[in-house]
Amino acid sequence: MLKGLTVLWLLISTFTCSATDTQITADAQLAKVYQQDQALAIENYLVSEKFDGVRAIWTGTQLITRNGNAINAPGWFIADLPNLRLDGELWTKRGDFADLSGIVRTLQPLDSDWQKVTYQIFDMPDQHNPFAVRYENYLRLVKTLNKPHIQAVQQYQFTTEQALSAYFDKVTQQGGEGVMLHLASAMHKSGRSDALLKLKPYFDSEAVVIAHLPGKGKFTGMLGALKVVTPQGKEFSIGTGFSNAQRQNPPAIGATVTYRYHGFTKNGLPRFASFLRQRDPD
Repeated sequence: MLKGLTVLWLLISTFTCSATDTQITADAQLAKVYQQDQALAIENYLVSEKFDGVRAIWTGTQLITRNGNAINAPGWFIADLPNLRLDGELWTKRGDFADLSGIVRTLQPLDSDWQKVTYQIFDMPDQHNPFAVRYENYLRLVKTLNKPHIQAVQQYQFTTEQALSAYFDKVTQQGGEGVMLHLASAMHKSGRSDALLKLKPYFDSEAVVIAHLPGKGKFTGMLGALKVVTPQGKEFSIGTGFSNAQRQNPPAIGATVTYRYHGFTKNGLPRFASFLRQRDPD
């Protein structure tokens, strides 16, 4: 793997970390946004596609969200997962988040639906090894399990920003959401960290709905825009990105929505804000 990672790290890698050492809700590793003007040594990062799926943490006994809520997967889907902590995404295909979310939220899982789902493992967290070694560990585990619905997220290494950009363009042109950069030498750490960065063709964030603004013209009688407030107290309106069905049945007041935007106005408001999705309840 990367220069500076020693054979000793591989020798001490372990599959025996307890899945209940800490609370999952406090142990999920979260990404910061990669700014292209950041001075990064690109060769020190492992890079993978960012899957637009449902985050799923395997505790060793069950699948849960990063907020600790149970995911009701069929027994056969999780039967071969080991008594180890794993982190990944439940995923079907690019651009299919709405259908996937419906499958995952169903209390009584349907085998016919879950047969479309894969568990894309992107980490095997422990407190002993850097990510480069954890990557080798989960690759080896997935190969041993040999189950088509349990897959390993492939990591790549680039030496220049130009090579990273070429990979990013390839992923996004094929409909991918973006890429993740994981510092190869970093130990697993809960919360947001520069050790894990996401690079996307746009920014996204969340806000809470505080009002429904009526539509005009062809949207008369439907939603025209959502008035929302950010965690920082900034209020603005989101008027694009909705389907007709969503305009007829918009996210409720008090709901949290995800929107995409392209930078900020001079007043500090998101520029060209567009509705992306309603966040699933925690």
